[in-house]
Amino acid sequence: MRVIAGKCRSLPLKTLPGRDTRPTTDRIKETLFNVMQNDIPQACFLDLFAGSGAIGIEALSRGAQSCCFVDQSRKAVEVIKENLAFCRLTDQAEVYQMDAVSAVKSLANHEPFDVVFMDPPYLHDLEKEVMEALRTSSCITEDTVIVIEASRDTDFGWIEESGFECFKWKTYKTNEHLFLRKKEVQNKK
Repeated sequence: MRVIAGKCRSLPLKTLPGRDTRPTTDRIKETLFNVMQNDIPQACFLDLFAGSGAIGIEALSRGAQSCCFVDQSRKAVEVIKENLAFCRLTDQAEVYQMDAVSAVKSLANHEPFDVVFMDPPYLHDLEKEVMEALRTSSCITEDTVIVIEASRDTDFGWIEESGFECFKWKTYKTNEHLFLRKKEVQNKK
């Protein structure tokens, strides 16, 4: 696994041993960042379920101002810190060892994120739990782009009622990316 573009282009990244994480392939990562290319420069980026930190590091490499990395695994946090140090990006990063929902709650007073990326374990409905926490959090705004990487078998029938709207949906061989934003409040009383 490597950084695809930007100031850290071609630098190799460590991955977590075993099958607990699924690194996003270079091809899918490149497609993802092509879609988000206008959202990345100077962005405040949040990488939930960060694994090795490859997505957040790619964002920093491509010009994001800062990135918060969140993973509940101690081993993942160690790998993220090693990758950040190797890429000389530590000063632009914050790394948290906690579950994603707790992180969203604890980041409520953080500067609002421009982009939130999450790649939770497939088919555990963790996307829905995180989106519920984000819906009421001040760490995002109506302009925040939220990207969910999920299995193609994931049921997203709940999105319509979630307070978010999907404005783009990219499907690949085995997984997909959903691009969401908060719905504008329509019931002003």
